[in-house]
Amino acid sequence: MLTTLRTVELIDEAEQLSAFITQSEVAKHYRQSYYRLKQDQKAQALIQEFVKMKEQYEDVQRFGKYHPDYSTITKKIRVLKREVDLHENIAAFKQAEKEVQKLLDEISVILGQAVSEYIKVPTGNPFFDTMSSCSGGCGSGGSCGCSA
Repeated sequence: MLTTLRTVELIDEAEQLSAFITQSEVAKHYRQSYYRLKQDQKAQALIQEFVKMKEQYEDVQRFGKYHPDYSTITKKIRVLKREVDLHENIAAFKQAEKEVQKLLDEISVILGQAVSEYIKVPTGNPFFDTMSSCSGGCGSGGSCGCSA
């Protein structure tokens, strides 16, 4: 691979962008939320309990309603999931995680559109997916103008 001066400049700019992202308020909030979550013993116990219950739930799902513990485990997993979702530090971490993902999605769309309006950026977010000219994806038969 032939490295040019422009390639080196692009790598430097990418590293600067990475530094801006990691030093942003969104990233700082994410790290603080993560730290609080890791320090919260009750939250960690809830997460561990949920992981164990999830394994049981997946086992029950293989047999569906014919499994003898289907209704018991299904009810327990729903109650536990609600408890996990409503825990203060877990909810704060999930929200911070969404904010970081939103920031990264926005940056990805900006970078993709800077190269070409036809660049497909897999954000997983319908808002950003509609911003590209290829809203139907490659499965739309090329009617969007993208080259499949």
